[in-house]
Amino acid sequence: MFSRQSLQRACILALGLVATSAAAPCDIFASGGTPCVAAHSTTRALFSAFSGALYQVKRGSDGATTNIAPLSAGGVANAAAQDSFCSGTTCLITTIFDQSGRGNHLTQAPAGGFNGPESNGADNLASATGAPVTLNGQKAYGVFISPGTGYRNNAVSGIATGDAAEGMYAVLDGTHFNGACCFDYGNAETNSRDTGNGHMEAIYFGTSTTWGTGSGSGPWLMADLENGLFSGNTTGNNPSDPTITNRFFTAIVKGQPNHWALRGANAASGSLSTFYSGVRPTASGYNPMKKEGAIILGIGGDNSNGAQGTFYEGVMTSGFPSDATENSVQANIVAAKYATTSLVSGPAISVGSSVSLRATTACCTTRFLAHSGTAVATQVVTSSSNSTLKQQASWTVVSGLANGGCISFQSKDTPGSFLRHNNFVLLLNANDGSKQFKEDATFCPQAGLNGQGNSIRSFNYPTRYFRHFDNNLDIASNGGVHTFDAAASFNDDVSWVVTTSFA
Repeated sequence: MFSRQSLQRACILALGLVATSAAAPCDIFASGGTPCVAAHSTTRALFSAFSGALYQVKRGSDGATTNIAPLSAGGVANAAAQDSFCSGTTCLITTIFDQSGRGNHLTQAPAGGFNGPESNGADNLASATGAPVTLNGQKAYGVFISPGTGYRNNAVSGIATGDAAEGMYAVLDGTHFNGACCFDYGNAETNSRDTGNGHMEAIYFGTSTTWGTGSGSGPWLMADLENGLFSGNTTGNNPSDPTITNRFFTAIVKGQPNHWALRGANAASGSLSTFYSGVRPTASGYNPMKKEGAIILGIGGDNSNGAQGTFYEGVMTSGFPSDATENSVQANIVAAKYATTSLVSGPAISVGSSVSLRATTACCTTRFLAHSGTAVATQVVTSSSNSTLKQQASWTVVSGLANGGCISFQSKDTPGSFLRHNNFVLLLNANDGSKQFKEDATFCPQAGLNGQGNSIRSFNYPTRYFRHFDNNLDIASNGGVHTFDAAASFNDDVSWVVTTSFA
């Protein structure tokens, strides 16, 4: 028989467990004495009471914008609202709102030490639909960063400066990366330029080997401290910093005077491991640190923007979080149950089928996507065309070379050669087996933007689609800076009827 005191203790423990399970990451950080001073996510609320806007999208058809909020306070983003708003057109993520209440929102990164590809040197904005996932079975969208895409806030509130203590975490796609500089999230310069060693403290994820490295071939979690990606206290190799293979990855960087740490884990299961914890780098300029307090996503502190990666959620804290606090945050992330979902929609294009792709624009409904050598264009093809042309307009659908959830198009008359893009021009090239080729040759069909057939979206540049323009083939964005990005007739030009192949 239990005593009244025992029952009271049991009730208190039960209430504590309920409170802990209901807590969101920023509630946990606050309880640990290191509150969030920035909280960004397009997938869910990071405070249990947060019900405001998570992010804003802009659609290509009319330039209108709408804010996407959680389905309920503390919940998963309302992806259905985005899908409805963006139906029949393209959408970009214009703002990732700060949930902390400090107004540290992330918007399109301006030009800096490096220029972006947009007007006045700004970076691109991310596709609103490039990174679909589910959390506890509910659909949401992450932020798919292609090279040239980036977000920033140079006028922030409450972010650590100088040698002040801070922490940060991000949930990333552990399979989306490259070796370019720099896929970062965290603290950077306030003028978008390199102002010297120790002026940054940000999460880095990728395979760059210019500075520090970890074990294996990468990708690795490292810290971008400006003019150096560090896996430990030198610019050399840290064998305790592992190659990451998790589809969803929790990345942590935290620092305080003469002490910093790297921690990481599978974001879908398990607990955090410490990859480095120790003194600041021995190279000049990193002790004490000279952090400036801007926030970046997908780019380096000087707007170096050649990197790629996918971001789902992340925060920055005031103060150096304890391992125990971070362990509780990791448990919360695992409980969110991030999982993959379909990258395609619309009429099925079956792997193993032989297809031809017909234009749907009123001018060009007799024209099919075809190659002549490496060049790709639209050509008039009929049942009476010669066998050579029929072969050139015929494609075998195979599982996506870079992602099996999408597809690749192999030439019928040139086996081993695939449609791929290079400098946004569609070409036919032999598969060289490289990671870059596989990504450039992978495409994710969706329902045709003009209501007909399919629109064929690039896997690694999801704002871009197969488009015929003056009969040539490019991967085009809706209203971008290139001539072939023109908004006029975009939906028609990127919509294709997929038929049984001519050959």
